Amino acid sequence: MKAFGILLTAMLLLATWRANGQIHHDPMMKAIHIITADKRLALHIDYSQGCKVAALEINHNNTLAPTGLFTAAQTADASWASWGQDQQIKVSLHADEVTLAGIMLGDIAETWRFRLEGDKLSWTIDRAYPADLMMEDMAMPTWHFADLNTWKGGILDNGGMVWCKYLSAPNDTYGVHTGGVTFWNEDEADGLRITVRADENQSIAAKYSQNEQGAFTCTHLVTDTELGQRHHLSRFVHQKADVFAPFEVKAGNVAVTYELAYINYLETYDRGALPGIDAAAVRELLNTTGRYGVVDNRIVGANGWITNWKCLHEPFFAQIGLALNDSNYTDNLSATLDQERDLAMREDGRVLSRWHDVPGDEIPGTYNSETGYYEAMWGYTVDSQTGYVINAAEQFQQTADVDWLRSHKASCERALDWLIRRDTNGNGIFEMVNQHVAEQKASDWVDIVWAGFENAFVNAQLYEALNHWVECEHVLGDQEKAAYYRAVADRLKAAFNKTVDEGGFWSPEKKQYVYWRDDDGTVHGDNLVTPVNFAAIAFGLCDDKQRVATILEHIERRTEQEGLFHWPLCFDSFKREEVHANNWPFPRYENGDIFPTWGYLGIRSYVKYDRDLALKYIRNLLAQYRKDGLSSQRYSRVDQKGLGSDILAGISTTVTALYSDIYGVRPKWNRMGVEPNMVPELNGTQFTYTLHDTAYELSLSVNDYQLRTQEFSVRSNRAFGVGRSGTDVVYYPENEETMRLVVRAGQGDFTDLQITQWDAGHYQWSVTGNGQQRVTVHGLTPNAEYAMVVNGKHRKATVAPDGSLTAEGDGTGAATFALRLR
Repeated sequence: MKAFGILLTAMLLLATWRANGQIHHDPMMKAIHIITADKRLALHIDYSQGCKVAALEINHNNTLAPTGLFTAAQTADASWASWGQDQQIKVSLHADEVTLAGIMLGDIAETWRFRLEGDKLSWTIDRAYPADLMMEDMAMPTWHFADLNTWKGGILDNGGMVWCKYLSAPNDTYGVHTGGVTFWNEDEADGLRITVRADENQSIAAKYSQNEQGAFTCTHLVTDTELGQRHHLSRFVHQKADVFAPFEVKAGNVAVTYELAYINYLETYDRGALPGIDAAAVRELLNTTGRYGVVDNRIVGANGWITNWKCLHEPFFAQIGLALNDSNYTDNLSATLDQERDLAMREDGRVLSRWHDVPGDEIPGTYNSETGYYEAMWGYTVDSQTGYVINAAEQFQQTADVDWLRSHKASCERALDWLIRRDTNGNGIFEMVNQHVAEQKASDWVDIVWAGFENAFVNAQLYEALNHWVECEHVLGDQEKAAYYRAVADRLKAAFNKTVDEGGFWSPEKKQYVYWRDDDGTVHGDNLVTPVNFAAIAFGLCDDKQRVATILEHIERRTEQEGLFHWPLCFDSFKREEVHANNWPFPRYENGDIFPTWGYLGIRSYVKYDRDLALKYIRNLLAQYRKDGLSSQRYSRVDQKGLGSDILAGISTTVTALYSDIYGVRPKWNRMGVEPNMVPELNGTQFTYTLHDTAYELSLSVNDYQLRTQEFSVRSNRAFGVGRSGTDVVYYPENEETMRLVVRAGQGDFTDLQITQWDAGHYQWSVTGNGQQRVTVHGLTPNAEYAMVVNGKHRKATVAPDGSLTAEGDGTGAATFALRLR
């Protein structure tokens, strides 16, 4: 009976501790139990044989293997751990903090401090090195989760992710130079976020692995300098736990703090209300395949960390960031482009086409073992010039960092000019390094098809790059360069659309754009190559409605006939001499297989012709994700099953186009833009999008678009952009800068702007706010006469010589305005 009473008292004590979210110390058992205020996160610390975290409960479920959480250090001669032998641990307990001192790893002393901070728990590890040491490895700490199924993966604080299923063999290890991570499981709310803080002079790295016992491990390393790689430049190594090179630590103290928090993953990464769309599949596809292309800090690509590859000749990295809407990814891409400017560009402007961890894929003599950049062995893939410029320009629109853009001005101009100089015959079409198929060399992303000399795919990407860069030159104030690149683009467009007999790429016979022309005039690639024809339409080279309809109807008919879920790279076979042996017999690899990487070009093309067809292929891709996780390089044309060991993050671009081309999210450096292509079944779409530190609530239906922040709301039935100038709200019709409507707003005022009509010479809108409504329209015809109606009262108005016209309401609170050209 006495024993029962003791047990009952202990249970009541435990219940009180849980209710209050406190720290409980049991000195007899040498155990400490900590639970956060929300009762979603709990730690169980065992200091009976050294010190370890024996259990880490997420919503009352322990996630750890029996080995738990501990620290360690290893030199070439010895290794030590915080757990495994008796130690004299001194425990100091306060209401919201507990400290464990006297933890010894050989002569290395540690103190652990745990502090409750509401729903979060911080763990600080102070380590004192008695002398300088050359280390082989360390754990500060290592987290042993139960197995590879404990979490689907972890979203890293550099925008990337670790995908647990690809640590498939014991000691498969992925190492990155960042420490923060959010672990999650699909369709489950319970997630764990680990945020890392260290001194500014310390570097954080982490490695993720499957250990010999099948546990999923995360090991943090804290060093004075950034760690090097042990095996060439490899971030992922197969069956080797020692991904990082040896490093030196100095005598003295080092401290690191881990902030642990339960997160509701389904809420934190909620994609909003997306009628007609599998929003969960969108979320998971972007958080896996979309992020997988981040190899490490300063290496954001699409091939990803398993194969340790990045192709610079891909133009969609910033577009993936647009859909992810994660500042960590965006910041990392900016740093990546900085590194490529500094390390992957030659003095003449040539942008090296690839990064890889080991040599073997390069044109002999081009691989730099220190940086990893090189020219691909398949040929000079010239679209690395355009990829760099497109990504830099689109990245700027998302960051609004004018100083960053200015730092890329000279390099982007060099990259463009390198390609622009390649027009030996002066016809306005720019030429590749390889001249004809007999060379058996490639010139673009489709790298084992021998496209060369005048390549339509590369020239289409150049047209897109030029148009993007013209905008950037305007922002930077270089109107002369903007006019120059505009003229180059216009000339390219005219030449591109000529018939093949006239030297262009349009085939009247086949009613499609051909792929390339050799230097002897021989035309190749009239086998309906989808990225070529899609690029011509998507990038605006082809704006002939009949041509657009003919191409897209043909592609849809052929796709439907074969019952394909997505478009193949080409519909008919290349000629044998036009391709590498790996592409034979048709359909095989780049000669006929399905490569969804270029899906965004297809979606962008179809929204100009048939929005329902564009939506169909977005849904097809999401359905395919539900079948296989979309972690393949490509899909077989024959059975539509995933192929290839090289997972491509670009396979997500069909879904990134859902945001950019269906929902119409089109950020600009000075405003948030929406240019939707909605269909009725998507009506009622609502989601949050953060741009330039402002959270926008988007509400979208057919011809009814609203952007709302904490400070203003704008609604229109046409595409528009909205930004701030001081406290004023600035409306940009069609998300362009040819006109602006500026609504005067005071500090703290909420402004509600509704556009009723905005057609040439006829404009109507209403404004509701706290004060008297004063508006200015910019971009009107100077000195023109307008009839103005304000709150039903008619006035005459004359536009100022600078094209502006200002009007005021006759009261406070609300006003309606109408302008009609007289």
